[in-house]
Amino acid sequence: MGHLLSREGTSLSAERSRRRLRGRKVQPRSQSRSCFLRGPCMLCFIVHGASPPAPEQPLPGRDSPPFCAALSSPEQRAARRLLHLSPASWEPRRPCQRLLLSGLLPPPVRAFLGLARPPGEPGPDMVCKRKGAGLPACPPCKQPRCGAAAPPEPDAAACQCPSEQQHLCSLPCVSDRAAGGSGGVGDPAAELPPQEDSNEPDLQEPPEESPSECCREPPPPPDINQLPPSILLKIFSNLSLNERCLSASLVCKYWRDLCLDFQFWKQLDLSSRQQVTDELLEKIASRSQNISEINISDCRNVSDTGVCVLAFKCPGLLRYTAYRCKQLSDTSIIAVASQCPLLQKVHVGNQDRLTDEGLKQLGLKCRELKDIHFGQCYKISDEGMIVIAKGCLKLQRIYMQENKLVTDHSVKAFAEHCPELQYVGFMGCSVTSKGVIHLTNLRNLSSLDLRHITELDNETVMEIVKRCKNLSSLNLCLNWIINDRCVEVIAKEGQNLKELYLVSCKITDYALIAIGRYSMTIETVDVGWCKEITDQGATQIAQSSKSLRYLGLMRCDKVNEATVEQLVQQYPHITFSTVLQDCKRTLERAYQMGWTPSMSTAS
Repeated sequence: MGHLLSREGTSLSAERSRRRLRGRKVQPRSQSRSCFLRGPCMLCFIVHGASPPAPEQPLPGRDSPPFCAALSSPEQRAARRLLHLSPASWEPRRPCQRLLLSGLLPPPVRAFLGLARPPGEPGPDMVCKRKGAGLPACPPCKQPRCGAAAPPEPDAAACQCPSEQQHLCSLPCVSDRAAGGSGGVGDPAAELPPQEDSNEPDLQEPPEESPSECCREPPPPPDINQLPPSILLKIFSNLSLNERCLSASLVCKYWRDLCLDFQFWKQLDLSSRQQVTDELLEKIASRSQNISEINISDCRNVSDTGVCVLAFKCPGLLRYTAYRCKQLSDTSIIAVASQCPLLQKVHVGNQDRLTDEGLKQLGLKCRELKDIHFGQCYKISDEGMIVIAKGCLKLQRIYMQENKLVTDHSVKAFAEHCPELQYVGFMGCSVTSKGVIHLTNLRNLSSLDLRHITELDNETVMEIVKRCKNLSSLNLCLNWIINDRCVEVIAKEGQNLKELYLVSCKITDYALIAIGRYSMTIETVDVGWCKEITDQGATQIAQSSKSLRYLGLMRCDKVNEATVEQLVQQYPHITFSTVLQDCKRTLERAYQMGWTPSMSTAS
């Protein structure tokens, strides 16, 4: 037995034969067996007992490569590389790697390494205890989740895990492709069933999963209610009051509670809702006593009682708006002024029953008032306005409209006692140039509305523009006295002026030419209904002004529509406002919103 286990792996007789036949060409013997290990050992007898006969290959010389270098097929070369590695290097760590190796190696090498055999290959008659005792057996595998084709019936002598074996894809090599895909003994491509169609997508090996993952139930669908309440409140904050109250709050109780959160009831816009009554207003105030802003404009079913309850339960109210609530009187405004001392904004325009008594309470108790609007409250006079001017020193905005009982005394009082005023409007009031001239003391004045003041002269306007350096918006519409010289001074002295409204003023093309020549800041100019404006003025201001973005030419009869259309094409950054151009823009917006014209005769 010594020569069987010799270190060189060759027998003495084979050595003598090599010496005798050295230099001669040896003819291969067809009936003898050839071991791929090229040396007699115990493994040779085991392998030859299970492998089919193969033609004899010529024996290499002593200076040849190691015993596995004579292997010529790709599978034998793969086996040679594996046999040169250490057992820890080629030992498969996963069942998929073990099966891959078992498909690449020829049957003798698979028997030597202890790997699983492909289906249909008969097992050996003997087991090498010395070589394969330390290798782990092929563990049980799962059925792959691939239902494209039914796997063939496994043989009785095949491996116990045929499902993975049958779904393995062969790894083609260059030699196999060159040979036309013909496989020999030990070729895994020959052992696998042929593919049906090359156009069909190849089935990839499913990812390895643990046994616990196959039995795991799919995760439940995401639920929006699993989000934190703060996230849901942030989402609901983007909804309007109708969407929260009439849609979101009706989904479930949880959403109803979120919609009733106090932060949604700090700012309430209940305008134009006729279903709002005193009872509903009382319930809202009882549930959320942290209301800071409320708008009940055009709510005709709300009376003084509901406003009084609201003011009593919401002492932190900051902004109160009630336009066109003609049913309200001084009682409501007195309750708001008494119960809400932190009030900052009061807009109660077009209330016929409001008098100076309500304004006096505001001036005495609401020292933080900053914004007031009493337009079209025809019973308000200088008495109430002077009290507010003296009591509310932090006023920043005041707007009056068609208050015929408000005169120059009110304007003078506000100019003297409210130095922080930024917006002043006395449209249609009984104000003259004697009262308006006091507005030159307001250094922070940024917007001035002097529409329809019959006794306003050009000198007063020019003086205001010269002294109020922060003035950015000036409205002089419906003042027939304003002329070209006044407009020229405004263009020269208005260093920060951006908006100038001159509708129905006594101006000509020279005013537009002066604006384009002297002003570097004016962006909006409206000269609608000025009958003396022609094509020349419109063209000159469009050509010379670098800052102009809007030019109003509504009902300027001497301006040709063809000229305006040409200006629109030449200066696309400027918006020209005429009847035809406004109609075109309205139609374009309608088309963008999805409107389509009806082709019916009736429409």
